[in-house]
Amino acid sequence: MPVAVIDIGTNTTRLLVAERDADGGVVELDRRTTITTLGQGVDRTGRLADEAMDRVAAAIAEYRRVIDRLGAERIVAVATSAMRDAENGAAFRDHLRDTYGVDARTISGDEEARLTFVGATAGRADDRETVVIDIGGGSTEYVVGRPGERPEFHESTQMGSVRHTERFLKSDPPTEDELESLAEDVRRTVPRVEPQHGIAVAGTATSLAAIDGAEAVHGYRLSLAACERIAAMLASQTVDERRRVEGLHPDRAPTIVAGAVILTESVRTLGLGEVEVSERDILHGAAA
Repeated sequence: MPVAVIDIGTNTTRLLVAERDADGGVVELDRRTTITTLGQGVDRTGRLADEAMDRVAAAIAEYRRVIDRLGAERIVAVATSAMRDAENGAAFRDHLRDTYGVDARTISGDEEARLTFVGATAGRADDRETVVIDIGGGSTEYVVGRPGERPEFHESTQMGSVRHTERFLKSDPPTEDELESLAEDVRRTVPRVEPQHGIAVAGTATSLAAIDGAEAVHGYRLSLAACERIAAMLASQTVDERRRVEGLHPDRAPTIVAGAVILTESVRTLGLGEVEVSERDILHGAAA
């Protein structure tokens, strides 16, 4: 029987409808992503903006139609950084439950990290100590462990593509001083761990892989040099110019520079020469 998982994040609202195969794996029936930027202004005001909630509600309405069409009898909905931080987050959750029958559970950064690790490492025949880097709009999670085992270390940080765009990048395109302040903050925040392997999930990583020319994003090896080159290229452009970059969804243009800097400095600080990009993340972890 299919299960539907909805992830209400700071920058995107996403849907996965899936079922288990005979071996217990997760088989995708439908997967959708809508850039809703729920975290718009939350870092400054402490509240979800009306227009941001409207964007999420519209996405949930569409997803509900997909869920009903595919016959998913169970809906698992999780809400992350923006909903955690906003004083009106609980009221918005009540609205989604009462209007669309989607009862979103606001999860902690620790739970977000654990589910992401499960999703990113499930079914891997790899015993290396691995860090999973999940760059969201309002938070970035680092989870370290060996695939198939309980994570040994995890840290959820108040660092994200939307949050750090609003905090640091005031100019269009951003100035060198703005970029260096952002990079310094990232370097101070990345945990001091020494993994053998890295997996990067979520929209920043998949976008950089696509910009780098990946024919298949899932499993693509994104080098530190490529991260540096792409981050510099995006930072030299205005938002309108970024909207026309091949491989980048136009709606990610306003926040991709901060995300790219977070990924680049994370890879560098963790001592990795590259990261493996994965399309399996918290959605698959929650489904499992």
